Amino acid sequence: MKKLRLGFPKGSLQDSTIELFKKAGITVYVSSRSYYPTSNDDELELMLIRSQEMAKYVEDGFFDAGLTGYDWICESGANVEEICELKYAKSGFRPVRWVLAVPENSDIKTIQDLNGKKVATELLNYTKKYFSQRNIDAKVEFSWGATEAKAGTLVDAIVELTETGSSLKANKLRIVDEILTSTTRFIANSAALNDPWKKEKIENMSILLAGALAAEGMVGLKMNVPKESLESVLNILPALKTPTISALAQEGWSALEVVLDENTVKKIIPALKRAGACGIIEYPLNKIIF
Repeated sequence: MKKLRLGFPKGSLQDSTIELFKKAGITVYVSSRSYYPTSNDDELELMLIRSQEMAKYVEDGFFDAGLTGYDWICESGANVEEICELKYAKSGFRPVRWVLAVPENSDIKTIQDLNGKKVATELLNYTKKYFSQRNIDAKVEFSWGATEAKAGTLVDAIVELTETGSSLKANKLRIVDEILTSTTRFIANSAALNDPWKKEKIENMSILLAGALAAEGMVGLKMNVPKESLESVLNILPALKTPTISALAQEGWSALEVVLDENTVKKIIPALKRAGACGIIEYPLNKIIF
């Protein structure tokens, strides 16, 4: 049987990626004792690898494809093909940010103030490039962890990953600049894309994963509406959402179906009922394919 070698992100992205794959129809089983997950797709050969290393292994052909952050593609300088962007992170569906931060009471106000200063980060190569492009002579050193604790003690500033900024605030750090915004990317190497079977497999996966992500936070809504209430019901629905309307066997009634944001639905269901809609059904969505 033909196999697609897929690098699966280990660490902060692991759980959210497993959930995304499940919604796409691919259930991944991870054992705490193994780096080789299994799945309900016999055509996949999976291996757990840290996102920081993923792009180089895909470039070198050890994996046909993989999932990693745009930040680690930039950091590694790997030559890989980006199949699609998947906007999710470890705890949400917003991009993550690499920010330059200093203690709240620091005299450093702008990036120019970092001339001759010391900066710690895990994003070493990209940060060096960032300062070099701005003609700032800062000493950038690799941080093995606990980076936030080093600001103001071991180094003058840090470049650290954040989603909400809450951890920076808790550690009394102030953002000076945002140097990179990153989202998850589905990547492949050129050799895999030159293989017709692997190319189709990769493209199929990208459609399913993007569809699963598009359905996040969305639900379907069905209802029956009498003719005299149809206009009132339509006026309640968001203006940009055009529902599907079909006639019911019972004369004078229509069935209405629409896909909406889950937060919107919980607000409008009572209004829909008061406007005359009945038999209202809300149902979850696994995938939306555009």
